[in-house]
Amino acid sequence: MHTRPTPRVGGIAVFGALGLFSIFGLGPISGTYSAFVLVTSLLFFVGLAEDFGFHMSPRRRMLAAISSSLLTIWLFGVWLPRTGIPVLDPLMEYSAVGIPLTILVTAGISNGFNLIDGVNGLASLTAIVAALALSQIAEISGYSTMVHLPMFVAAGVFGFFLINYPFGLIFLGDAGAYTIGFVLSWFGIALLVNAPDVSPWAILLTFFWPAADTSLAVYRRLRRNTDVSAPDRLHVHQIIMRGLEICVLGQNRRQIANPLTTLVLAPFVIAPPIAGVLLWNQNWNAFLAVLAFGLLLFVGYAAAPSLIRRFRR
Repeated sequence: MHTRPTPRVGGIAVFGALGLFSIFGLGPISGTYSAFVLVTSLLFFVGLAEDFGFHMSPRRRMLAAISSSLLTIWLFGVWLPRTGIPVLDPLMEYSAVGIPLTILVTAGISNGFNLIDGVNGLASLTAIVAALALSQIAEISGYSTMVHLPMFVAAGVFGFFLINYPFGLIFLGDAGAYTIGFVLSWFGIALLVNAPDVSPWAILLTFFWPAADTSLAVYRRLRRNTDVSAPDRLHVHQIIMRGLEICVLGQNRRQIANPLTTLVLAPFVIAPPIAGVLLWNQNWNAFLAVLAFGLLLFVGYAAAPSLIRRFRR
């Protein structure tokens, strides 16, 4: 994706900002938040080791995400309270059901942010929009504590975004991507725990892009009978970038195609979280919105190769 050596230390700035937020402006919840940041540090340092050249396989990074989630559950005694699926929700109070689903959600979203971190600005834009959406849902639903925390995250990520986009002077790295996904996913769970009217499908809409890209990746690899953790070059942003080079820009224009890909995808990244805010307490409508966006993405993804061949220069 990138043609020159670039420091992958954006995660240090993001995690440092998370640490500062536990000192300034959090009042009575600073102790709780500080404990959460401490738990998150396990995942952060595993990702940072990968960024600094110490090989951490995808399985090890996933294990770190799972371990951080288990520590969070143990420390705070909470997990995903409901799914928005009527036949499943009564079972969520049982730890044997609720805890595995919580781990699946939080580790999956953490990994999802890492998967979409392939072009300048895409992961950070997604994180900013998701954080702002969570903050807005918290305000509408009356959960005042969660109004400010996502805003702090958005502010920290925005500082990185200004350096990363469009020229990629610094990269988020595994530490930053995994940490952002983990923190925001747990903010979403906290919203569901403390605001009973919020729809889980509305929260999923705020994380639609990383969740959808991860789902597509798993589908591709299962269909090809390959390891689900094996990397490939068939993510949505990679298809779009190659399409821009083949159909519009021509070869050797990666420095333009890279940031342009984020601009092309921006409406599709922003629209689902907006829908999540608008449908925050409408479980059925939020579910239908997830289906609609998912169908649109799947059809577009399936049609992309033939469209690229048809319109190539």
